[in-house]
Order: sequence, then structure tokens, then C-alpha cells
Amino acid sequence: MQSTVVRCADGHVFSTASFPMQQAERLGPGRLMRCPRCARLRSVVPVALEKR
Repeated sequence: MQSTVVRCADGHVFSTASFPMQQAERLGPGRLMRCPRCARLRSVVPVALEKR
């Protein structure tokens, strides 16, 4: 299973194994998920990883 690195609306960065409807481009990149840092339901977006 592929993990996705995401950032919540408060700026916390974490990885998740499930990112619902990741392929649904018409809905936009944001999804609602529970952030493990602030323990609240937040809007999260994928983080673009830099290649080094």
C-alpha cells in the first residue's frame, strides 16, 4: 500500500496510508481527515516532495 504525505490546515505534516478518492481530480486536492497532531477533523492536501 502506498503512503501519501499530507499537510493539514494548521500546517502539520504527516503521512497516511489512505487518502480517499486520490484519483478524483474534479473534486480538487483537499480531503477531510483527522490530523494525528491536533486530533481534529481538518482539510488536508498532498505535499509535493522535492527530488534531490
